[in-house]
Amino acid sequence: MSFKLVLSHSEVSLTTYSRTFSELQLTRIPSRASKHFNVYVTRRMETAIVSILFCFKKFCGTAPLNTRIVGGEDAAAGTWPWQASLHNSFGHFCGGSLINNEWILTAAHCFSSNSPTGFIVYLGRDTQQSLNPNEVSRTLSRVIRHENYSSTTNDNDIALLQLSSSVEFNNFIRPCCLAADGSVFPGGTSCWVTGWGDIRSGVSLPSPQRLQEVNVPIVTNSDCSNSYGGITDNMICAGLTEGGKDSCQGDSGGPLVSKNDSIWVLAGVVSFGNGCAEPNFPGVYARVSQYQSWINSFIATNRPGFVSFQADSSLTTGAANCCGSCSKNIYSFLFFFCLA
Repeated sequence: MSFKLVLSHSEVSLTTYSRTFSELQLTRIPSRASKHFNVYVTRRMETAIVSILFCFKKFCGTAPLNTRIVGGEDAAAGTWPWQASLHNSFGHFCGGSLINNEWILTAAHCFSSNSPTGFIVYLGRDTQQSLNPNEVSRTLSRVIRHENYSSTTNDNDIALLQLSSSVEFNNFIRPCCLAADGSVFPGGTSCWVTGWGDIRSGVSLPSPQRLQEVNVPIVTNSDCSNSYGGITDNMICAGLTEGGKDSCQGDSGGPLVSKNDSIWVLAGVVSFGNGCAEPNFPGVYARVSQYQSWINSFIATNRPGFVSFQADSSLTTGAANCCGSCSKNIYSFLFFFCLA
């Protein structure tokens, strides 16, 4: 018997495997998946050749155009495809990260209330002052600040934004994977922070205000506490002891990401710091891995791709490459389809 899997979407990643019909037990395609592909079965071969769609659109944490803030440098268009620019009537005020096709993760301190009125989110944006041919914009339908956010201690400085409508993924607009509960980022782990914030305290990013990127190492919470005090398990720190590289005003809410092989994982959300790039004062970020349950409590379908980042920089299997939640029960063999 032979199986031919015909895909309705032109931009997909495929892997081909051979299995006998008895091993595959392919009896039907669930309705949630059928809108993405069709399966045609003919009884002419003993071996079934099945092309398996691991994620029907795009993998989270992938940036095909990525060849690799304060002390930073211009980022080429498409380098950080999950980067969001949040605007109010005064222009850009905070960053954010696309985590699926209709949700942004950002900082709670970027918003004074849960009202979604008066905000625009730009995705696929390169500069703040020039044409951006790859960008799309959306208004907001919901703002969800963490219920335990404290403006005094900066604890739980995290928020979810629901877009007014979903976006299509391409090379310039893609979701980032999120660090799962229990992820470990040891001191010295290489990370990147991106944004359109000030280049130093009180000095705006010069025209054309192109997205900036900077490479910073993780600082352990114990070392970070020596600088600030009040560092909680809900925070993660990154920066250089000598200063010179950091996030700054306007970068708030933006991503701190670390890479494993080809997968980018969101480790933190830009939260606060003492000035910008000051010696012995690293940037402080909301620790994303602490909020997996909280995020999933609001995103019931097409959940973000959470991956476990461990001390040895390895990722667990399963949904690591998926753009949303994955099903383990569609077929009897151990491959996963993304059904977002």
